[in-house]
Amino acid sequence: MAFVDYYQVLGIDKTASTDDVKKAYRKLARKYHPDLNPNDEAAKQKFQEINEANEVLSDSEKRKKYDQYGENWQRGEEYEKAQQQYRQSGGNAYGGSQSYSGNFDDGQFSDFFEQMFGSRAGGGRRNNFRGQDLNADLELTQQQAYTTHAQTFTINGKNIRITIQAGVEDGQKIKLKGLGSEGLNGGPKGDLYITFHIAPDPKFKRQGNDLYTSLDIDLYTAILGGEAILDTYGGKVKLKIQPETQNNTKVRLKGKGFPIYKKEGEFGDLYVSMNILIPNNLTDKEKELFQQLADLKK
Repeated sequence: MAFVDYYQVLGIDKTASTDDVKKAYRKLARKYHPDLNPNDEAAKQKFQEINEANEVLSDSEKRKKYDQYGENWQRGEEYEKAQQQYRQSGGNAYGGSQSYSGNFDDGQFSDFFEQMFGSRAGGGRRNNFRGQDLNADLELTQQQAYTTHAQTFTINGKNIRITIQAGVEDGQKIKLKGLGSEGLNGGPKGDLYITFHIAPDPKFKRQGNDLYTSLDIDLYTAILGGEAILDTYGGKVKLKIQPETQNNTKVRLKGKGFPIYKKEGEFGDLYVSMNILIPNNLTDKEKELFQQLADLKK
């Protein structure tokens, strides 16, 4: 049963502070976490070693005892005396985090640890570890992003059904608590982060919560005025065209833009640019009438 150098396991020296221990532990625990290394026995063993080192070095009483007797743990009488003094002082046989190095039994501590600090059954506890966070990308059309709707997608072999709120933006990330990987030793699940990617719509340009589009109107309606129908995400809208409307005239339709995220019933505005169509394939009579108009203007 070999001595375990916990400082070496964490890659720190004996003068390391408690914060240094925590930083080293967190860095290594993330690297060797079972969720990131499935079916990797070597990583699992390393993960246990890191936890055991943290268990000892992050606990002031255990660390003091380890520093004093660790390398001399086989010195029978002196070691047993230290053990007895440790227990009489109120120390628990175990008490904190997790551990590594030596012979392990599916998450148990090493033989060295149990010999020095007592078996886990004598008062220790298993460390609970939060599951890993997961990340996913979700593609939406702009029309889909306009409406609150449920959508199912698959991640890590699991079907997940979520409700997507109207008004979500391109590149927006949301957190779904508890939908990440399972925790270790009964620890809480991680979270799921979803990033939305919204494809641009050639008809409606989105800027924030406002939409921009264009509407073709014939020359006669532009000159004389009238009405035109515009198809929007929210349905058809009837527009009143003012007489003598010029090309590229912009009309603002208040509240007809994109829904504001998580503000039910609130919308941005819709800006419509008039695109006046010049008639073609004119008859001789139509050309004659246009010529008369031109002469009148002169």
